[in-house]
Amino acid sequence: MNTALKHWKEAATVIFVAGTRHRAAVDITKRSPVTSPSYGKSGWPHKSAFDYEVLLLKRSGKSGFMPNAYVFPGGLVDSSDFSSDWLDIFKCFRHSPNFGLGVVKQPPHTRPALFATDRASLGSPIPGDVAFRICAVRETFEESGILLVLPTREASASAHSLRSSDAPPLTRIARLCDAGELAKWRLLVNENPFNFIQMCKELDCVPNIWAMHEWGNWLTPTGIYGKERRYDTAFFICCLQDVPHTMQDEKEIEHYKWSTPSEILHSYQAREIWIAPPQFYDLGRMCHLPQLRDLHSFSRSRALEGCEQWLPVRLVSSDCYISLLPGDDKYPDNPDCLGLNDMNMVTEKTLEELQQESSVFHRIVFQSLHEATIHVNIMPKYKHLLPFANSSWGSQADHKSHL
Repeated sequence: MNTALKHWKEAATVIFVAGTRHRAAVDITKRSPVTSPSYGKSGWPHKSAFDYEVLLLKRSGKSGFMPNAYVFPGGLVDSSDFSSDWLDIFKCFRHSPNFGLGVVKQPPHTRPALFATDRASLGSPIPGDVAFRICAVRETFEESGILLVLPTREASASAHSLRSSDAPPLTRIARLCDAGELAKWRLLVNENPFNFIQMCKELDCVPNIWAMHEWGNWLTPTGIYGKERRYDTAFFICCLQDVPHTMQDEKEIEHYKWSTPSEILHSYQAREIWIAPPQFYDLGRMCHLPQLRDLHSFSRSRALEGCEQWLPVRLVSSDCYISLLPGDDKYPDNPDCLGLNDMNMVTEKTLEELQQESSVFHRIVFQSLHEATIHVNIMPKYKHLLPFANSSWGSQADHKSHL
């Protein structure tokens, strides 16, 4: 772990999407996912256009960070995720670059610190790209009961096929033991994360790090959640063939929800659930790709391009507040990425005045917790997607996804 990191806590999360064979989805196999005419009233693709659902977990109302929010599974990195004990479990891959994950094209000096930090210099033989995926697998198992692993005997062949195939298969959840034994291990891992290593040894399995593709990196905004609630979070995405058995832990997580991206956005807008900015931004991205195999192919190839670190900066105006993102012409030239100071900016100007004096947009405008719009006309970096553009709000020169 990066013990030199004083102002942020490292974390990892994974966007789990899974195929839904039970849904009578609209057949759009011969249409472009971006131009499909199957839209709902708000402009997002209609829920019937999706042949997959996304997993969200509702945080406990007693949580000190984002209580009652629906989030992607994940959590804080533990020292066990960087343990040298993993070398035996990954013995077939420890001499391969990034344990067989592949080499990201992004120049090292532009990589987010989360991924660029030399973990060997901090005393760990486990690369960050590997450890953060281990963390995401472990936390998902603790919170939802979903165990993303491969039997050791299959790991080498499966990882090779993922790297070499242009159309790798969708991921399936391996059944290694009965439900009772799995529940026993889940309790043990919740008690002590090092038990996750022991579980993999005894069940003769390997965390399926190759099924998880780099998606993004978000920093918690400063001055909102307090100095003790700042997280530097790696976002991954994993595409499953089928919806797996899911069960909340009744501690950190009160409820789980599998829904299409558009259903989640509608529920947010209807004030039925609350999701944080990273969730509705990324769900908006996924609306471009309502078919699972398209999303799977895109996320796999795009991941090797790299990603940009995003620290939202809050701008409070007279009639709204705005979350500024990198690239916006009002985004600070030198944002305080160390989190030493509160970065809230305040102005007496109205939203209309702020919009008129800007030409380059990458911002989320909030009228309330459930009333938000994304305004963006930048070119996304690293071949990523912008959130879905609702055509009734603007042209391609100024995408505005109504959330």
